[in-house]
Amino acid sequence: MLKDITLGQYFPGDTPAHKLDPRTKILLVILYIVALFQARSLLTYAIMTVTFVLCARISKVGAKALLKGLKPVVIIVLFTGFLNLFFTPGEVIFQLGFLRLTDAGVYNALRMVVRIMLLITGTFLLTYTTSPIALTDALERMLNPLKKVHVPVHELAMVMSIALRFIPTLIEETDKIMSAQKARGADFESGNLLQKAKALVPVLVPLFVSSFRRADELAVAMECRCYHGGEGRTRLHVLHFAGRDYLALTLGCAITAAVIILARLGF
Repeated sequence: MLKDITLGQYFPGDTPAHKLDPRTKILLVILYIVALFQARSLLTYAIMTVTFVLCARISKVGAKALLKGLKPVVIIVLFTGFLNLFFTPGEVIFQLGFLRLTDAGVYNALRMVVRIMLLITGTFLLTYTTSPIALTDALERMLNPLKKVHVPVHELAMVMSIALRFIPTLIEETDKIMSAQKARGADFESGNLLQKAKALVPVLVPLFVSSFRRADELAVAMECRCYHGGEGRTRLHVLHFAGRDYLALTLGCAITAAVIILARLGF
């Protein structure tokens, strides 16, 4: 299960999606989320699905990688679908005890499941096609106006970038610790949910020790390289908007506007 968590991973490539300015991709993800939450009907969800499929094809991220990222949240998706399926008022289709299957429940369950899946896989495309360093630069540039009110923009962007970068590292470290303990006879599979949770407690101590050690090593490495924050700091790659960025933002705004208008008209 740990190996199925792909949050924070970056897949290098030379696709049009990889070449977009990271600020453009962040804005497109925001527009995508807004449009997705405005979608109501089958038509608007079809538009969002087609949009996601086209973006995935352009970025050349395989369906296997996207579906792999969904595995850790399958239980949440199914639980959300179950609640909407049996606890939504409407015309009763089937009833078993206190569980009532309604027509509105079926529609809401399908809508919520599709929305969650599109939301997760769509936002994964951002980290799959953008390096953590590029994300840091983009966030800092976008939040630059907040520096006038003495908000530590560079530090906040760096913290978010480091946190995102170390998610795969900590997942790999956890998997190694669990494999080492399994080799010594530890059992993480048998028993009920409470027993499984208790079995994971011995994993936390070496994981915390390893995390603090990595954090200390990172701090020493940054200090040795004379890192002093964002004041007066130059960049190897300076961000510039190109024609493709304006085209992508125009298309993103048009799709979002179309979904909102269709939703308001009841389509």
